[in-house]
Amino acid sequence: MLTVIGEALIDEVLSDTAPPRAHVGGSPLNVAVGLARLGHSAQFLGRFGDDEFGRRIHQHLADNSVLVPLPADSYPTSVASARLDPAGGATYTFNLSWELPDLAAQEDLFNGTTLVHTGSIASMLAPGAHDVLAAIQHARPLATVSYDPNCRPTIITDADYARAQAEKFVALADVVKASDEDLEWLYPEQDHRESARRWLELGPAVVVVTRGSKGPWAVVDRGECEVPAPATSVVDTVGAGDSFMAALLSALVDRELDGGQRRNELRALSVEQMQGVLAFAAAAAAVTVSRAGANPPTRAELRAQGVYA
Repeated sequence: MLTVIGEALIDEVLSDTAPPRAHVGGSPLNVAVGLARLGHSAQFLGRFGDDEFGRRIHQHLADNSVLVPLPADSYPTSVASARLDPAGGATYTFNLSWELPDLAAQEDLFNGTTLVHTGSIASMLAPGAHDVLAAIQHARPLATVSYDPNCRPTIITDADYARAQAEKFVALADVVKASDEDLEWLYPEQDHRESARRWLELGPAVVVVTRGSKGPWAVVDRGECEVPAPATSVVDTVGAGDSFMAALLSALVDRELDGGQRRNELRALSVEQMQGVLAFAAAAAAVTVSRAGANPPTRAELRAQGVYA
């Protein structure tokens, strides 16, 4: 079982050239769906309201075979509005509620979990961020931990706080993915690759930086590597980083590198192996940007393009 902890919300996509569109979203939710579409057993631990948007979220997760052990709550479902620029890039505003039950106290939630992923708003916004950190600490002895800060400066405006919070999760993580924009906001006086190298020193086995059309770059104990971004027509970038994250984790799980007992094997990942992982993740992200909304590919779609983990 792969467990994802984080926010679920409705993405409203606004553009000057097209009618508004509404999609189920939230960075961690998108990762859970991406993992399920790539053939993994996945569960999502997050919150949504007992309202029309919440029911839409629950149905979307069910339709994608993602398990949802936590019930809806009495708060409104969170909404994010993404406004697209002429090139398809998205900027976000949010109406959020983020509070969770004590996940660490519910022992059965993590039974059989070999990997737990979190990030984005869930790891930053109080009061839920505290519970997420406790849940990660609880799950870590038996599970690989992955983290994506996916910074939202319009929500968490204090970069000093965001940096300190991100570093707490990086220190617990085995696999970290961040965009170059995340790292440039968190460490404005430092090259993003140097920031990633410093994060590797905090404890992870893998740190990956996505760089849009420049393609992803990664650092592991044995060295550094990068792959080009596949050529594609961009419809929008909504969910592209989440598809990349899901495929990155999928490729590592396919290599049987998940589980707390395999930390040494993960840390021994070669540069050549990491390059293959990056190529698979980049191919998944390329499919997502070629179509509207956070719509990650299935494994069958990637195989039809000749892409294998």
